[in-house]
Amino acid sequence: MRILVVEDEPRMLELLRKGLYEHGFSVMTAADGATGLEILTAFEFDAIILDIGLPRMSGYGVLKALRAQARMTSVLILTARDTEDDIIRGFELGADDYLTKPFSFPELIARLHSITRCDRQEEYSTISIDDLAVDPIRHKVTRNGASVDLTRLEFLLLVCLARRAGHCVSRRTLMQTLWVPDHTVGPSALGVLMNSLRAKIDPPYRKKMIGTVRGLGYTLSCTAADRKRAPQ
Repeated sequence: MRILVVEDEPRMLELLRKGLYEHGFSVMTAADGATGLEILTAFEFDAIILDIGLPRMSGYGVLKALRAQARMTSVLILTARDTEDDIIRGFELGADDYLTKPFSFPELIARLHSITRCDRQEEYSTISIDDLAVDPIRHKVTRNGASVDLTRLEFLLLVCLARRAGHCVSRRTLMQTLWVPDHTVGPSALGVLMNSLRAKIDPPYRKKMIGTVRGLGYTLSCTAADRKRAPQ
């Protein structure tokens, strides 16, 4: 899972970053609320660990702004504030869970898995777009019943497009999905990978499913019925 940690205490921030990384999470961090909100605008995450007493913008302000943008990313508030009013306010603003400091790391991990469970169940279900079927669990792709052999990165790229079928997926979103943000990968790498994926998915079929939106990103075409079924 991709996690954003917004915490202003340096030692706690490093503890969370290191601990989550060791548990297999991809982690980005911010030391104040305004920076956290900027990162949330630029990248997508499975969950956010959010402190309340932050400089520049409080955790409540970040949460309110996030929900005002209709962003439904799971949010776990992690704070020393443990009054009933603080907890209620957090939930009223749209938090998914509330954990007070001090805390145990196993409990934190369990709570992260809990608040993202529904999203992951949807994420793992087979996606059917026209005659294309993508199975995220078995890493299996078929088109018109014929198996399509993809590399790991080609498969991740296809899944990202399939989950947003019928919509343009920006190059930035695709780059973030395929390579962690601090990985040095040039934009040309995405183009090469997309060409390789297109060569395996589209020929020899009359309908070409992978399209390019010049200057913006890529799309996976689908019917109106497929768009309703595809997870967003």
